[in-house]
Amino acid sequence: MSRIESPCILVCAIDPKTGFCFGCGRTSAEIANWIRYTAEERREIMDCLCGRLEQVERKPRRMTRRRELAQSRGGMPSRAATFDENTGEG
Repeated sequence: MSRIESPCILVCAIDPKTGFCFGCGRTSAEIANWIRYTAEERREIMDCLCGRLEQVERKPRRMTRRRELAQSRGGMPSRAATFDENTGEG
């Protein structure tokens, strides 16, 4: 069985204003039907996701004591900077 390429980053919530997932930019219908799409159909959708994510209105993260301390000490590392795509560990 071959692996199915997916843009999912496990931040699964739909923006009610745009209908796009906050994490990956897909619609709920695209998420539900993802495994049914051909590789070409998935690639076409994935080519549109960056533009969609720019339309999503992200809510500011709440300030926690941990975040406040980290920022006062020089900032928190980016999740993307610490995530290893090969192992899936961050």
